Amino acid sequence: MMNTIEWDDDTETVKLIDQTLLPVAYKIVECRRVAELIDAIKRLKVRGAPALGAAGAYGVVLGCINARDTKELKAEMEQLKHARPTAINLSYGVIRALNAALAGSTLVEMKENALEEANRIAVEDVAVNKKLGDYGSALLEDGDVVLTHCNAGRLACVDWGTALGVIRSAIEKGKRIEVIACETRPLNQGSRLTCWELNQDKIPVTLITDSMSAAVMRDKKVDKVIVGADRVVKEGVINKIGTYMHAVVAKAHKIPFYVAAPRSSFDTERSYKDVEIEERSSEELLFFAGTQIAPLDVNVYNPAFDFTPFELIEAVITEMGVHKSISAKFDSVIG
Repeated sequence: MMNTIEWDDDTETVKLIDQTLLPVAYKIVECRRVAELIDAIKRLKVRGAPALGAAGAYGVVLGCINARDTKELKAEMEQLKHARPTAINLSYGVIRALNAALAGSTLVEMKENALEEANRIAVEDVAVNKKLGDYGSALLEDGDVVLTHCNAGRLACVDWGTALGVIRSAIEKGKRIEVIACETRPLNQGSRLTCWELNQDKIPVTLITDSMSAAVMRDKKVDKVIVGADRVVKEGVINKIGTYMHAVVAKAHKIPFYVAAPRSSFDTERSYKDVEIEERSSEELLFFAGTQIAPLDVNVYNPAFDFTPFELIEAVITEMGVHKSISAKFDSVIG
């Protein structure tokens, strides 16, 4: 199986797994132009903060191939950076690859520089996730049942994963770990993607609805909660909508709640109040798998993310280690 996203030298395209079709179909999409990549990002064919970082970087390579000049390239990169506004990694990847590109004197040199940097970001992502997973695996005991939300596995990254990477690393060390996956409405990344990934790896997983998490925690069916992060800010973590709910419930039942996130997802400059929370189409709630499930004229509120304060988080796991009371030593975490 290929990585979630990668560059094809032969066709000079960005290849990615179309996550909108899983688990029914496994299909590879090729993007030849920046506009195609932007469309894939907006449609969630590729998603997950670390994967978006790589997508942003490879988008710069496409821009260098197709742009007529530097001015057009920069304009396209502004559009790419804002294809999805909440996760910081997309703009991080664009900025890193664009800065490398601009060191070249011709578009050919710029493309070569951007590709080298984009490949470096992709390789770093896998290495970072495995290091993060190694640190986080120490938090899991043999026999633990771990609840997770949305998809923070290899499909959200270039490979391995953050929250699921911790679980994979613990299993590699010989620990028996089971997973409870919340469906993650309205787009069901938990049921469609996380369950698919874990089944592929033969990791035991039980699917529940989002609204069941309080009941399973109260009934002592959960030992730990681990989620990913789209952005870590001064006061806490921005992640898939529903994360805050699980954190509140975990705190009430004295269950450790962990966040697994690479340093590239940290944003030292901003409060959560300064971050644009993406609001997605009302159709995601009005329809399910193409079938209408609500009155078309009902008001819909559909934010894709929510904010969870550090007070509810036992620790944040990064490639630098496990950081408890993170708000007190934020600067030391991001280096």
